[in-house]
Amino acid sequence: MSNRILAHTGARYPIVQAPMGWIARSQLASAVCNAGGLGIIETSSGETANCQAEILRMKDLTSAPFGVNLPILFLKDEAMLRFICESGVKFVTTSAGSPAKFLAPLKAAGIIVYHAVPTVDAARKSVEAGVDGLVVEGAEGGGFKNPEEVSTLVLLQAIRRITDVPLIAAGGIADGKGMAAAFALGAEAVQMGTRFVSAAESPVHANYKQAILDARETGTFVLNKRASPCIRALKTARTTAIHEAGLMPPDTFARILDLYFGGDMEAAVGLAGQSAGLIDEVKPVAQIIEETIAEFHAITGRLGALSATKSF
Repeated sequence: MSNRILAHTGARYPIVQAPMGWIARSQLASAVCNAGGLGIIETSSGETANCQAEILRMKDLTSAPFGVNLPILFLKDEAMLRFICESGVKFVTTSAGSPAKFLAPLKAAGIIVYHAVPTVDAARKSVEAGVDGLVVEGAEGGGFKNPEEVSTLVLLQAIRRITDVPLIAAGGIADGKGMAAAFALGAEAVQMGTRFVSAAESPVHANYKQAILDARETGTFVLNKRASPCIRALKTARTTAIHEAGLMPPDTFARILDLYFGGDMEAAVGLAGQSAGLIDEVKPVAQIIEETIAEFHAITGRLGALSATKSF
């Protein structure tokens, strides 16, 4: 049996890997694709040539379909958009801005487009613009956030009330329990970021993975609520100081690569979601996906049995 998102993506399982800047490149994305999920290549790093090379490299690393994320406000020009339209990629997520101006060229290239939204208003406008589906990003997720926090639990229900387009649930999901909950609320797929950042195939330094493993459910801050960008990141001495100050200094991300790949957890801010509190082991991507699907089916099977017998 398939669903609309599997039909749109061509993936075997409705599990999408989030497009984390610098991290969501061919090494991780191809592992997700080869395990049956949908790997996404990031372009938010702004490294146009490098990201284009990573997209091309995917074709050598996997025969499965993959996607690309286009963060509208972060793209320097239309070079990446033109490249994607000519690349043969069939699935794109857009984010950080209105998808309206990107839709015509992407649709003309035969590309399915889902837009990431943190509010009901953004969802309504995106559907009116003509997107094929939505990535519903709850406040639990890591990375860039809406300062007005709405949980995935509430946001999924609220957006499903106003539209019937396919929904990918993102934020706070790290296993089959979260996936089953998201499906109960109207999602047809889930997106996981923090879970895949801490995977064996993730290119980040072991210190970053260990920080995710060590974090509790209260182990993140939402920073910079009074300015832009607002983000969720792991608690460290640096992020504690930023949280107390209320605003991020201009150089907050200047040494992000020293954190991601050098292992200096105080060099910048380590983006992560509240699901870090649910992760306690580095696992291969294939194991993560297999265990998530197995747990999802075990839970939905149990709930189906309860429904069949009108039990609780």
